Amino acid sequence: MWQDFKEWLISWREGLQDQLETGTVFRYGAAALGLYLVLVSAVGIYWSQQPALPDPPERLAAQQVVGVATTETLISVAETLLDKSGGFISNDLLPPGLLLDNMPSWEYGVLIQVRDMTRAFRESFSRSQSQSQEDEDLARAEPRLNFSNNSWAVPATESEYRSGIKHLKNYLTRLQDVSRSDAQFYARADNLRYWLSTVESRLGSLSQRLSASVGQRRLNTDLANDVAARQSTAAPSEMEVKTPWTEVDDVFYESRGSAWALIRFLRAIEVDFADVLTNKAALVSLRQIIRELEAT
Repeated sequence: MWQDFKEWLISWREGLQDQLETGTVFRYGAAALGLYLVLVSAVGIYWSQQPALPDPPERLAAQQVVGVATTETLISVAETLLDKSGGFISNDLLPPGLLLDNMPSWEYGVLIQVRDMTRAFRESFSRSQSQSQEDEDLARAEPRLNFSNNSWAVPATESEYRSGIKHLKNYLTRLQDVSRSDAQFYARADNLRYWLSTVESRLGSLSQRLSASVGQRRLNTDLANDVAARQSTAAPSEMEVKTPWTEVDDVFYESRGSAWALIRFLRAIEVDFADVLTNKAALVSLRQIIRELEAT
């Protein structure tokens, strides 16, 4: 029996040597590697697809509580970050997520808009005045949605974001219950102005970064139009602004993510702030803004 095993071992070793000499093992290895790369690329392409925009929400019905459309949209946008194809990719440590950069940039653009809207809910939409008490669920949701977007463990980014979404859902449940008054959404012009000013600032920054993709010589206008204005340290009167070529695509996809989220939020704002927009003769302007964003 031992002799038979010894002869088999010698035969197996000689066969392995023959395969190594003819390159069979290397060919198999190269084929396996090629197949793996094809599969990773295919999955990466699938994961990089931008989620489709859902249909606009219906106009405010007589029995619908004001604020429900915007709250539901905020929850839906946040859940899309976690439940789209591939899930949340920004904190992936393995391929194909690790090798993707466009979709994480898109996610970051959406995430910034989610954070700004959540802050508007906490600081403005849910409060009747600056001295009023903030909503408990919104106060807990905002810091969780502002958690780092690249943490993969203890705690994971996804778990923190889902906890924030859970608090938003608690707020929505109380808001929809007409027998309760402990959750409110105030559709006022000053509340809407609070959020729009943040959106304006975000879009201004993205616009400058997109324009800088080709490089520009710009005059320093930081203190323009205010003779008494001062700044902390001196800055050159003229500078060259240019986005590094390695970041141009990141800025582009971040902008796409921001536009995708803004389209959904503005559609909801049109529903909940319909009376305010009509009173300010701004409804048509808002609809045109939405069309401009849809074209992106």
